[in-house]
Amino acid sequence: MKADSGPVTTAGVIAVANLEARIDGHVSRATAGALSVGERAELVELIALRGHVLGSVADAERAGSLADDLVAEVPSDARSFVARAHMKGVFHQFASALTDLDAAAALEGYGAEFDAERAALYQALGRYDEALAMRRRAVDGHADFSALAALAGVYGERGELGEAELWFSAATRSYRGTSPFPLAMLDFQRARLWMEHGDLHHGRAWCDAAVRRLPAYVPAQGHLAELDAALGEPAAAIVRLRPLALTSDDPDYATQLARVLSDAGQRDEAQVWRRKAAARYDELLARHLDAFADHAAEFWLTIGGDRERALRLARHNLSVRQTPRARALVRRSGAQPSA
Repeated sequence: MKADSGPVTTAGVIAVANLEARIDGHVSRATAGALSVGERAELVELIALRGHVLGSVADAERAGSLADDLVAEVPSDARSFVARAHMKGVFHQFASALTDLDAAAALEGYGAEFDAERAALYQALGRYDEALAMRRRAVDGHADFSALAALAGVYGERGELGEAELWFSAATRSYRGTSPFPLAMLDFQRARLWMEHGDLHHGRAWCDAAVRRLPAYVPAQGHLAELDAALGEPAAAIVRLRPLALTSDDPDYATQLARVLSDAGQRDEAQVWRRKAAARYDELLARHLDAFADHAAEFWLTIGGDRERALRLARHNLSVRQTPRARALVRRSGAQPSA
């Protein structure tokens, strides 16, 4: 099957170049002390977006550091705390992120538009009923792309695929922008939903859609490689994964490459990438345990070959967020989840 191409947007290569130019422009003005609070919060958002699209942990860390600086320097502005809450959510520091949102809500200038951050945190924590109520209120108030896409995401997390698909389609139809980033990210979210429910062909269609719209989208390319391998095309998976593993500082791609190479009988090269992934996970877990516990558990459970360590990490991940995915990881690691 082939996914509906949806609205026409700016070519992906141009969009990435424009994103780089916007970041460079903001950084230059920040160096000169010429950025407003809103523009500084926007810079956090732009660098975080680049980090997500290009698979750069360093960008996420930089955005987090800028958000910390913003709160330290302008603690009287709600936007400072909302920017930091968003980045804390990226690194799975959910309790601290909610505290920041509470601080923002107590300040003048906090508006209903920031409630989307709270709903996203509730969703990440597995508090789906609360997230759904907030997302539905947002759609009832203003059914734009962001509100519709967010509602689709909650239904997907709840396992209500039919309802999620209705809202995914509604979000795509409502899109009025020219940037490919929001639609590519929506297609990728849709792909992951189908993959998690075992429909690899639907997952492939939506991953393809995301990559057609944004060829530089590293997470979507990584999932396409995963689908290649699952659908019996390991050579294609290896070709897709090698450049990702070489350029991304996220060890997930080295992990995937090691696993596919090992399954294909190329064990010497697989060991090279396995060691690289293990060393990188050690670095990241030392700094961001909450954020990387789940993927590190997957690594040690599979190509890493240490089920006991995988279980410890899976249990930690479950202590951070009570989601079906987190419980399933604990079960796969060899124990019944206690929570």
